[in-house]
Amino acid sequence: MNFGRFSSYEGFLNELEAFHGKKAPGGVLGLQMVNLAWDLLPKGILMDVICETRKCLADAIQLLTPCTVGNHWLKIVDTGRFAVVFYDKQTGEGVRISLNMEEMKRHAAVNEWFLKLVPKKEQNLQAILDGINEGGASLFNHCPVTVDPEVLKARPKVPPVICPGCKEAYPPFHGALCRGCQGVTEAYFHRRPQ
Repeated sequence: MNFGRFSSYEGFLNELEAFHGKKAPGGVLGLQMVNLAWDLLPKGILMDVICETRKCLADAIQLLTPCTVGNHWLKIVDTGRFAVVFYDKQTGEGVRISLNMEEMKRHAAVNEWFLKLVPKKEQNLQAILDGINEGGASLFNHCPVTVDPEVLKARPKVPPVICPGCKEAYPPFHGALCRGCQGVTEAYFHRRPQ
């Protein structure tokens, strides 16, 4: 098993806990998924990743690969599924890896944790982590994919413009107003009187 920049499984777990806030089973599933991708993809490619969940899987990818949300090599497309696409950033050819729900049934602690069949306070974290490591690659389905060419296009590097509505900077290709002022994004805060 490859642990990326970490010399051991324990080193990865410690860094996962420091980065994510706990030794998350989803992060250990991510470790297994990244290793499976490295086995399935050609060596030496420049890899990008699309993660289909906002959960801890993305944190494991950021710890184990050079792909981060900040450098745009990791994109989040929140389908709500615990799945990830690893692909060659030049060709778009890659692999999609997702949980094999039938195989998960063979690893009771993992299945009960993931499907929330047992209250969290009754779960045994070590049994869950052991189950993930015992299951390894068998816990996943994988298939070859080609990423849509639109995803491969480089984001334009243009200077921001000032929104006439809120007076904040934003990318001009978003339109005449920033997405916040357009109402495209959900209102996640309300200004308080000062």
